[in-house]
Amino acid sequence: MHALSIIADSPDAIQPIGRQIARVFNARLFSRTTVAAAPTSQYAFVDIDLANRSDFSELNRWINRLPKDRIVVFAVDDGARRQTMQAGALGATTVITRPVSGKTLLGKLIGDVGSLVADIAALPVDQSHGVAAGTEALQSIFASAGLGKTIDQAGVSKASEAVVAQIETDGLTQWVETVRIHHSQTYQHCLLVTGVAAAFACHLGFSRPDRNRLALAGLLHDVGKAKIPIVILEKPGPLDEGEMAVMRQHPELGFSALQSLKGLAPEILDVVLHHHEYLNGSGYPHGLRADDLSDLVRIMTIADIFGALIERRPYRDPLSGPAAYKVMQKMGPRLDPDIMRAFSPLAQKQN
Repeated sequence: MHALSIIADSPDAIQPIGRQIARVFNARLFSRTTVAAAPTSQYAFVDIDLANRSDFSELNRWINRLPKDRIVVFAVDDGARRQTMQAGALGATTVITRPVSGKTLLGKLIGDVGSLVADIAALPVDQSHGVAAGTEALQSIFASAGLGKTIDQAGVSKASEAVVAQIETDGLTQWVETVRIHHSQTYQHCLLVTGVAAAFACHLGFSRPDRNRLALAGLLHDVGKAKIPIVILEKPGPLDEGEMAVMRQHPELGFSALQSLKGLAPEILDVVLHHHEYLNGSGYPHGLRADDLSDLVRIMTIADIFGALIERRPYRDPLSGPAAYKVMQKMGPRLDPDIMRAFSPLAQKQN
């Protein structure tokens, strides 16, 4: 959890924003008169009356003590050019117009992916603890990657265990029906792939640690999408050639985000980097062939493709499991035939 200092004339009035961003930031509220006591964190949000002729020197000194890579967001009135100039003089790195929502503030603090991190669908999570845990883990993953911070590996591992537990109890069909409700294409896809990978591991009789490992790979496999512009990531239609070229950068971006994470198994990094590779060398980013692709990568590639085919998109209905499997069969030498045969019974059961 990342620290955020909020400086406001009325801390009570700003509390709703604090609650909205609580999944990403540990926000602490301070008034202008107590700003000297605020921690010197990298992230700050200031919502004060800049028209008030009070002395702002203490606030300015506090901002100057913040780290050099600080992000300081000031709230200003829409069209108030003088307030924007004054905010800049006090040390603002960017401004946001009132009324301020948690979603727009996250966008300023994290960048483009902030709107995705703040996107929480009305999923029926009361009876879907694995879906809830998976969704929260994805928000944490995308937030940390967007901020360039270390991902909470322990938290994501715990979420992967919750996913496996729900799949074991309820099965893949119920998981798919629940996840398809999610209006974010990115979250829906990641959750579907994670569920498919976990269900396949159960179907193959994998041990509990190996089931959890596959679910962990599913949650992390698209982490690089945190660096893809949201207009491409959540586009309500097919991507054009230029957009697809940008999207195809996500495996390498994901690898870069995770490679310094201590304790992360090398095979998970391999999945993140190579889940779009094919056995005949026609995949990306490196055009690897069969001898260079591990069994875990081959499994996750099949789970990724199947998840994409059965997900609901604005421009097409989801395919049934049998229909999706037929599409995959036509991919021939690109996919592992033995794993495809083993995957068939699971695919045929999905509506």
